[in-house]
Amino acid sequence: VPEDQADKLLLASWGLPKAVLEKYHSLGVVQMFEWQAECLMLGQVLEGKNLVYSAPTSAGKTLVAELLILKRVLETHKKALLILPFVSVAKEKKCYLQ
Repeated sequence: VPEDQADKLLLASWGLPKAVLEKYHSLGVVQMFEWQAECLMLGQVLEGKNLVYSAPTSAGKTLVAELLILKRVLETHKKALLILPFVSVAKEKKCYLQ
């Protein structure tokens, strides 16, 4: 992330509602890793274009997906479909995203 865009590491810089930011902050998530912010700043990904990225387990891939989904849902007032590999993960995310 270029120095002039270092604020993009903070979740508060992405135009999320206060309630969403408070939830992330309560879970200890205040800022992103540089690679996560870079993913969100690529091309027109925030306008709905595709993004393919890869990272090791527990590296933070889910946060990128959640932020993309939340931004699109809030801005377009449309629904989103989140496909997860296991029922236990789906239940966890259901509670988390509510």
